[in-house]
Amino acid sequence: MPPDASLAPVATATDRSCPAPAWRTGLLRLAACWLLLVAAFWRQWAAMADQWWNISTYTHVLLVPAIVAWLAALRAPELRKLSPVPGWAGLAAFALALAVWLAGAMAGLALVEQAGAVAMLAAAVPAVLGVRVAAGLLFPLAYMAFLVPFGDELVPQLQRLDAWITVGLLRLTGVPVQVEGVFLWTPAGLFEIAEACSGVKFLIAMVAFGTLAAHLCLLSWRRRAAFVAACVVVPILANGVRSWGTVAVAQRIGAARAGGFDHLVYGWIFFAIVIGGTLAAGWRAFDRPPGDRMIDGAAIARDARLARLDRGPRQPALIPAAMAALAIAALAWAAAADRLRAPLPREIALPRVAGWQAVPYRPLAPWQPRAAGANARLIGRYADARGHVVDVFVALYASQGPGRKADGWGEGAFRPDRGWAWQGPAAAPPDARGDRILGPAARERVAQTSYRLAPVTTGSSARLRLAVIADRLVVRARPTVLLVLSAERAPGRPAPEAAIAAFRTAIGPLDRWLDGIAAGAPAGER
Repeated sequence: MPPDASLAPVATATDRSCPAPAWRTGLLRLAACWLLLVAAFWRQWAAMADQWWNISTYTHVLLVPAIVAWLAALRAPELRKLSPVPGWAGLAAFALALAVWLAGAMAGLALVEQAGAVAMLAAAVPAVLGVRVAAGLLFPLAYMAFLVPFGDELVPQLQRLDAWITVGLLRLTGVPVQVEGVFLWTPAGLFEIAEACSGVKFLIAMVAFGTLAAHLCLLSWRRRAAFVAACVVVPILANGVRSWGTVAVAQRIGAARAGGFDHLVYGWIFFAIVIGGTLAAGWRAFDRPPGDRMIDGAAIARDARLARLDRGPRQPALIPAAMAALAIAALAWAAAADRLRAPLPREIALPRVAGWQAVPYRPLAPWQPRAAGANARLIGRYADARGHVVDVFVALYASQGPGRKADGWGEGAFRPDRGWAWQGPAAAPPDARGDRILGPAARERVAQTSYRLAPVTTGSSARLRLAVIADRLVVRARPTVLLVLSAERAPGRPAPEAAIAAFRTAIGPLDRWLDGIAAGAPAGER
């Protein structure tokens, strides 16, 4: 048989007002597949929809489904030149997307789970309609990535970058300023580059807009890349100018009035000008002719490489059946991992430490780490004869998953909801992460955070996630311990770093010490 004899024939567009029967069948199969995937992975889709509707950072995502449908409609006349055929290559793409979801489920990372859920919808297109059809819909399918509510992870970096730009502009314009992390001291008072001032909302929306505009208005890939890069750089610089303007205005009219001025003028007018200016700057570079077709259906149909990838089974229903089997297996595997619960002691207590005394916990500023999903938690304070004072927080988890992650956002030493702000990293041993945090009344703390999931003891969230994945993949239950050692910076006391170092020397190997707490061993036996 000639090599191309098994390839599906290319449909001709003799009647573009009505899809061919193959298209009607293929689209019905795709619609059914999408509905079943949304139903099967409803938890991820419901979580994403909640973020689109209720979190202002992601309200622009509500437009993405309509944009994707519109982009597909622009390609419809050319797509009718292709014949939709289910293929094995599309099934492989679906299996890869499902693996992304499973990795997120095993690691307890909602963002990765959601990315996998969206990728499965996109991968269903080459699986059900074929690789050639997916090639014609490549950009709309890729644009579906903006359905995933990502970007909040960039907030700390954007805060620091905004502070750096603001301080540079203030000094350039002669305004005296001192900076500590995200806090700025000027003659008009203390300013904080808060999370809401990071500019992440505008950055994410601008990148989504710039990607769409670059695709619709530009043909050159270099120009497209330059335009998208501008849509990343310009919002960051503009947000720095916004912060500088607010602080500069506050030097004349006061901090309180400057805040209202910031939200009214910069929140609406300034960024509207930025968007208009970006478009105006790129206007002369736009090189796509009016009415230009988005794809060449005939060229896609003739592409031999795509044709080879479009091979599939004699029975088209085998592809959806295989997709269903893979999805059911992944869901069952994740469900078994979610049911894992390690045995925990009925009670845990902080051990006695040689040379140290347990003393009442009376911090200079209210502070207690957060461990929302922990099965047990406790906090205490130790002091020694040399004046070292260390606060010890321990949380014990029977499992790791949604709502019970030792390394989740807002968990651990840094509590932004209680008036604490991250200042920067602090020195720490290899098995811990060090942070400097500033709280009410400008009280500073140094905290060292460690995670223990035997045999791993680490301060790295990534290493903890890998250990969690390893346990969940083999359906093995072991407890996780979160430890935060912290000390206040206070007059008359040794430096916090010295206090924590002395305490760690006294307790000996950290892994054995934490294992003793997790096992519920009597205090004197650790």
